[in-house]
Amino acid sequence: MEDLILSLINPLPLIFLLGIIAISLYTLSKGADLLIDEAVAVSSYLNVPKAIIGATIVSLGTTLPELSVSTMAAIQGSPDMALGNAVGSIITNTGLIIGLAAVLRPIDIDPDSIRIQGWLKLLSAGMLIAFSLPFLSAGSEGTISQTMGFLFVAMLIAYLYWSFKESKRESALSENKNDEEASKAEITKRFLLMGVGMAIVILSSQVLIPTVEVTAIKLGVPKSIIAATLVAFGTSLPELTTSIKAVLRGHGDLAVGNIIGADILNVLFVIGVSAAVTPEGLLVPVLFYKIHYPAMAVILLTFRFVTLNKGNIIRRKEGAILMALYLVYLGMNLTNFI
Repeated sequence: MEDLILSLINPLPLIFLLGIIAISLYTLSKGADLLIDEAVAVSSYLNVPKAIIGATIVSLGTTLPELSVSTMAAIQGSPDMALGNAVGSIITNTGLIIGLAAVLRPIDIDPDSIRIQGWLKLLSAGMLIAFSLPFLSAGSEGTISQTMGFLFVAMLIAYLYWSFKESKRESALSENKNDEEASKAEITKRFLLMGVGMAIVILSSQVLIPTVEVTAIKLGVPKSIIAATLVAFGTSLPELTTSIKAVLRGHGDLAVGNIIGADILNVLFVIGVSAAVTPEGLLVPVLFYKIHYPAMAVILLTFRFVTLNKGNIIRRKEGAILMALYLVYLGMNLTNFI
């Protein structure tokens, strides 16, 4: 299928390629939206606590575009795109999305509900950087080995299990019970629609990856830069939409929890699976040590500092700082390209 797509898009002028990228990003977002909506409906019908939806289903759903794009990029021999998309999504989620949401409306947070996840987010990002340093492999490029990928996946399973157990414990303390029952036909319908959403995401990513590669070649832009900016922003649209709506409706905890969960999954799920399916692992270009990793570390540390403040709120000025850091990151990418 990839050869067929390449044969169709190679002769196209740049404006058409950009149009295909825009359409693919749009369908990726819509497919993820459909998957999330139906997953939430199924959870409601099956009386699954809302905490589980936020910690697992919503985060898993919103990171599906990153997973699909990065995994297929890794399989197709584009490790810089696979890694750049995941790392760029983390930077976009925390810098742009939380920053923009806080600027629009200060975000109330419950530090107790995100304490462990907040530290796990830093731990997973730190492990990603540490285990891909060049001195752990030959040459100037680092490698996220296949073994490391399997370790990330194992950590993912442990994290999801802990999230499920913790959510069940919290729900047991709540007096709110949902006794609604759904017919098997209705639940089956919801699961089928979830499958449709997943199919849309996968097919969209299959078109997006070769189109971005061809566009990068024609523009002379390194694929890692495009993956960490344009594609990362596009695949982060579900998080952007969910978080902005949640904040404007006064559900700041849902927005922050979704972003923290999505960032954890970007490392353990997206990068973990991408490395696990690639026998030689994911090569880490030098550019990551110069731009992407430092930017990710600064933005994540700033975000963690903000969530630990005594006011239990992310203020507009703190949101502006996060957005400014994201814009600096974009500027660093542009400067490196020029």
